[in-house]
Amino acid sequence: MLICNTVADMRAAVSDLRVPGSVGLVTTMGALHAGHMALVAAARADHPSVVATIFVNPTQFGDPADLDKYPRTEDTDLAMLRAAGVDAVFMPDVATMYPDGAETIVETTELAHVLHGAVRPGHFRGVATVVTKLFNIIGADAAYFGEKDYQQLAVIRRMVADLYTPVAVHGVTTVREPDGLAMSSRNMRLTPADRAAAPVLHQALTDAAAVLRAGGTVADARQAIHDRLATAPRAQLEGLDFVDAATFAPVDGAPRGTIGIMISAHFGDILLIDQKEIET
Repeated sequence: MLICNTVADMRAAVSDLRVPGSVGLVTTMGALHAGHMALVAAARADHPSVVATIFVNPTQFGDPADLDKYPRTEDTDLAMLRAAGVDAVFMPDVATMYPDGAETIVETTELAHVLHGAVRPGHFRGVATVVTKLFNIIGADAAYFGEKDYQQLAVIRRMVADLYTPVAVHGVTTVREPDGLAMSSRNMRLTPADRAAAPVLHQALTDAAAVLRAGGTVADARQAIHDRLATAPRAQLEGLDFVDAATFAPVDGAPRGTIGIMISAHFGDILLIDQKEIET
């Protein structure tokens, strides 16, 4: 497995791997888990060569302390990627991705500022900017992202469409712990008590989905979520949104079609997100 730290080395590595349609990309911030490996497996199923990235992107963190606390597990990450058959890994430093004098940003002007974007101002601008840079550096044919980050996936798809970026974007089903908690690198920072409470997010989404599938309204589903969260006082709700899966427009009443439910909550100082897409 090739490990590349410079743009020139990364481009040379991909050039050696390339035939048309041959390279799948998985972008990560490290602290890898089974959810990331599911992305690698999906990329491998579609492409003979797989490239991964490990870069803790500072521009998507609103709180410098949160950036400082983000887990770094480089040796374990590389061992996991090597075992999964990844062909090359791009591990740039901050100066490579954001050299002195850099001033260009990439932003979806509407989608980045609503829903979870309102809870985390500037987050999706940082995501869109760094992903654009990685797409331009690596030139993969396709890229794979987890559906847990539901709005992030929508932002990247919108960005790729708007900028005519020649990369196919694929969503991969959320990988969960046995108790339903969506896998996330942030989970390792939860206290034991908060970790025990965190599956309430998935439980609340499941309750809301049952209400909507039974013909209930969005108001009924919201109440079901609040009722479930009331059983876990450690969960402090930050955001709860019901959207049309295609347009991300808010939905109300008794919706029909494909609906996305997005939730975010603090457990101590750790913000967790989850989502559920359902047919009504």
